Amino acid sequence: MATSGKIVWVARAISILVSLFFLLSAFLKFKDGPDVMKGIAHLGIPESMVLPLAILELACVVVYLIPATSVLGAILLTGYIGGTICTTWRVGDPFVLNIVLGVLVWLGLYLREDRLKALIPLRKQ
Repeated sequence: MATSGKIVWVARAISILVSLFFLLSAFLKFKDGPDVMKGIAHLGIPESMVLPLAILELACVVVYLIPATSVLGAILLTGYIGGTICTTWRVGDPFVLNIVLGVLVWLGLYLREDRLKALIPLRKQ
């Protein structure tokens, strides 16, 4: 079952927007500004973890953006998002945005990857 051209472009746009969000987040962690440190402290994460988190986030996004490894990247981003959900939930912050990001990671991949549709059909053929 081939995906139409318009759907593929919508899927790519979703994936790129989600990736840009993660890239911005990683960049801000690399920048290591006072606002980032304040947010990290609020979440109870040691400052020594900022650089490893930025590298991890960047690596997951790169793997997600490479077509041959995009499924692995989605799995890795899902794990990363799971950690962010747990961390924000623990301190009582809203985590709905994290859930939406996780859904968008998979929606963008599902809409552009025919092999994934064969693996996870949404309806019977």
